[in-house]
Amino acid sequence: MASLAQFYFEGELAEGVVTPLDEQAARHIVQVLRRQPGDRVLLCDGRGRAAEAVITEAGKKKCTVQIHSVALHKEPALLLHMGVAFTKNASRNEWLLEKATELGVRSIIPLSTARTEKEHLRYDRWKNILVSAMLQSQQYYLPELTQPLPLATLAATYAGVEQKLLAHCIAGKKKAPLPVALQPGKSALLLIGPEGDFTEEEVLLCEGHGFAGVSLGGQRLRTETAAMAACAYFNMINHAE
Repeated sequence: MASLAQFYFEGELAEGVVTPLDEQAARHIVQVLRRQPGDRVLLCDGRGRAAEAVITEAGKKKCTVQIHSVALHKEPALLLHMGVAFTKNASRNEWLLEKATELGVRSIIPLSTARTEKEHLRYDRWKNILVSAMLQSQQYYLPELTQPLPLATLAATYAGVEQKLLAHCIAGKKKAPLPVALQPGKSALLLIGPEGDFTEEEVLLCEGHGFAGVSLGGQRLRTETAAMAACAYFNMINHAE
């Protein structure tokens, strides 16, 4: 089924269901891909289900399909949850969301910290970016994008994650290189701070909740660069084929 054109569908995915697709998907299927009745497409709900469907009606703004088979794809056993203090630069934030999704991040948590830029989070637009990246990378799980969380709330919410790491640049504070701190075979929660870094008080708070300090190298990285370096490394040590 992976070779079929893949589309996001939030409705019921059950065998035999006949359903219209949204206008955006219909336009792409009919006007861009030139699909006709009888052609097949793949519908994904972002929660692991993928359905092979056959087009029954195709118009300029309308496409109806009948679902023929549904498969449930198992969620990866090892998950990366990432807390990020987003910046005011919309394009950099959107790039981060796209690439984190491509790399299989399970949760993206906007952080509310002392130095976080006060930015309006555009959830509708951001969800569209996540959906597009999920489909492009042929995955079946859409990352959870939470509301902004203060550090104490985040620590309590994700207390059960096996390893919890905090990337910061504060001199004199204990931190290990990422390849040492991030162990394979375990799910992880990694926090990436704002452009001005976490405060010492915030680092102490996180350490009190079991977070270990981590270094991402000698260079001072932008927020999105630090996030991608960590995502890529987690993916490499746990999911490389």
